Amino acid sequence: MLFYKELTKSEFLERKIAEMINFKKIEGNFRPTEDGKCAEARGGMVATAFPEATRAGVEMLNKGGNAVDAACAAAFALAVCEPQASGLGGQTMALINLKGQSIGIDGSSRAPSLARVSALDKYSIRTGYRATTVPSTPAVLSYMLFRYGTLKLKDVLEPAIKIANEGYRITELQSLLQKREIDRFLEVPSRSGAKYFLKNGKAPYEPGELFIQRDLAQLLGTLKSKGIKEFYLGKVARCIDADMRENGGLLRYEDLARIPWPLERLPIKRKYRSLTVQTLPPPAAGQTLLMVLLMFEYIPREILVERSERSYQIIAEVFRRSFRERTERPYDPNFYPQVQKKRMLQRSYAKKIVTSIIESVDPTMPILETADEVAQGETTHLSVMDKEGNCVSLTQSIERVYGSKAAAEGMGFLYNNYMMDFEREDPSHPYYLFPNAVPWATVAPTIIFHRKKPWMVLGSPGSERIFSTISQFLLHVLDESIDIGEAMRRPRLHCSLGGRISLEGDRFPKEIIEGLRRKGYRLDIRKPYSFYLGAIHAVLRKHDGEGFQGVAEIRRDGTAGGPE
Repeated sequence: MLFYKELTKSEFLERKIAEMINFKKIEGNFRPTEDGKCAEARGGMVATAFPEATRAGVEMLNKGGNAVDAACAAAFALAVCEPQASGLGGQTMALINLKGQSIGIDGSSRAPSLARVSALDKYSIRTGYRATTVPSTPAVLSYMLFRYGTLKLKDVLEPAIKIANEGYRITELQSLLQKREIDRFLEVPSRSGAKYFLKNGKAPYEPGELFIQRDLAQLLGTLKSKGIKEFYLGKVARCIDADMRENGGLLRYEDLARIPWPLERLPIKRKYRSLTVQTLPPPAAGQTLLMVLLMFEYIPREILVERSERSYQIIAEVFRRSFRERTERPYDPNFYPQVQKKRMLQRSYAKKIVTSIIESVDPTMPILETADEVAQGETTHLSVMDKEGNCVSLTQSIERVYGSKAAAEGMGFLYNNYMMDFEREDPSHPYYLFPNAVPWATVAPTIIFHRKKPWMVLGSPGSERIFSTISQFLLHVLDESIDIGEAMRRPRLHCSLGGRISLEGDRFPKEIIEGLRRKGYRLDIRKPYSFYLGAIHAVLRKHDGEGFQGVAEIRRDGTAGGPE
């Protein structure tokens, strides 16, 4: 295999010219679809995981709001109509580019003041009231709106309130997830989550049934009239405190009163081909995504895109090594780096790892099952661009599907179970569980720049699969010159730290699957268009011509759309 250092100057220039981005082909082959999964518009674009949330974002753009207004409205709406993935009880992170300036929004939640490793066992960090951290989503969205939006909170909350009051139709995916999670809902002694999110508190809703949330609508109305601080300092906070005390939870009024306003962080970025990829630093997982792309740069394009056993093994190992770097060399910017924080982003280091992959691949190391292999994390992502080119890439979550399965009594939102995302064995670890600590995150909101201007905004849910989902999408678009609709539909795979490859079995040739198995990989065969393998929500501003394009993941329930 030829790496760039082995090429002559003329060969190097020839290869770089071949790798120029074919904007005309990428954008010219795009076609809108009737189901809203692929859309075009002239006045901006919104892509989210639920049609009502997309409409909420478009409504803000039609009112003259900017990308931040639209993103916040869509995020609040998702807290109502996608409760399995996010909500007021979760956390939110975002990457904003406004008038040419990029701002990273670290909206980490916080461990309660009573949180101690000794106070929690394996069960209590997964389900129930002790599993939750201090929710940051209301504070983060309020902060973003106040600092960078143009509309009032009451305007931005109105669509979410309407959805909660009037209801929405349960989707096939939501019904399936309720059936999958019903036993965990019923494990919570108070059955508070079951009360709000199962039919009559006992059974899953069927697809198409109307789901109305009066208590949540009332809570959102309170925030509309009294402001977000009511959630952290007012009656809402005292109700959460009482609910936690009654059910053995750790969260207290004092924890909420230390409002988890987000921290603004400098985004991290690296070149990929001729574009600049910008994403979030730790505690988010942007470094992992950038490391993957740096390694892709040292693999000839023709090998990356050939869709052979060789190319899939190389891609799988790139994913595996990148995640290993993140796992073995954690870094918390709030305290001190355990290693040089830029090591993962050095091109020389990426080249070294790629060389080691080519020279020696051992699929059996490590041979033990790892946490990332059994994780069932859930998240949501939305992407927005306004007519001026301002943009927001936003990812929010309540951690696992339907969070802790415990809900706030009288308020109708689920508590998160982010206690799962702390280290509990090694006290020297930067994300070890202690009071006011922040959890480790796997999100990677991303913006792609061409000549210093945002061209594409994207991201994905999917827990540990987020970085592999985004990088495969970019591989299809930038290296194969495929439009974003087709790239979103392409089959995916993910390789865990333990060498377990998850893939959409019927969409990969049998000989490739068998070849990977013979090489020693443990295969996790998923259904076509698997929910497990992430969900791209992406928008772009057309490079050649006017207007915007957007895609919402075919594996989920969302749509894309924008003002004309």
